[in-house]
Amino acid sequence: MKKVDKEVADAYFRTRTTLIVIFLSIGFLVSFGVVAFAEFFSQFKFLGVEFHYYMGSQGAVVIFILCLFLNAVLSDNVDKKYGIDDDANASISSGKTVDH
Repeated sequence: MKKVDKEVADAYFRTRTTLIVIFLSIGFLVSFGVVAFAEFFSQFKFLGVEFHYYMGSQGAVVIFILCLFLNAVLSDNVDKKYGIDDDANASISSGKTVDH
């Protein structure tokens, strides 16, 4: 594998950490935030059900799955931006074994 500069590695991990914090915040808001403000959200209807009930029963899971897919796509883009390529790493290290 090729060496990565410290500045590039720091920027990469800073970007990945920011993405993790954003997705964890979204998960927290969707699961606990809607429940905490259920009385306010009860005035809205979604698919014929009160919004807070829908988010508690199905909505949080749906948003969590969407966040997983979005995280995968954004992570691939971040990896490409910082030059982390699994195919290139596999070709560089092909035929080489490491004994531990």
